[in-house]
Amino acid sequence: MVERLASPAAHELDALTDLWERSVRATHDFLAPEDIPFFRRMVRQEALPAAEIYVIRDSGNGFAAFAGIGADRLEMLFVAPSARGKGLGRELVEHVAVHCGVRRVDVNEQNAQAAGFYARMGFRVVSRDALDPSGRPYPILHLER
Repeated sequence: MVERLASPAAHELDALTDLWERSVRATHDFLAPEDIPFFRRMVRQEALPAAEIYVIRDSGNGFAAFAGIGADRLEMLFVAPSARGKGLGRELVEHVAVHCGVRRVDVNEQNAQAAGFYARMGFRVVSRDALDPSGRPYPILHLER
């Protein structure tokens, strides 16, 4: 069941950041090791506080997956490694598309699993940037549906 975190507490933001890192370490093997602490700070201090957050909880009431949105854009979607392949990402994307009007997302070009997931969800590439927003050599695909 998808739940909106209206005003996430600091400990919830910390838990989401931890989930983000576990997910990234399992799926973003193209990142340089020194990039993870950089992005972790950005996620915790900037991205999460700025986004509208939707979560799916695990059986222990922790977080199994989360999505962050801004306007009609999916800003982030991360699933705990232990919860991958169970449809949680699909559930979150469908929820924010229907209830929040999300129709755009960016994805790392090197993350073939995520790009394939979004293609299966009906997103199509509309443009590409050679560098990520922080200027690192991780091309970004801009998708819409």
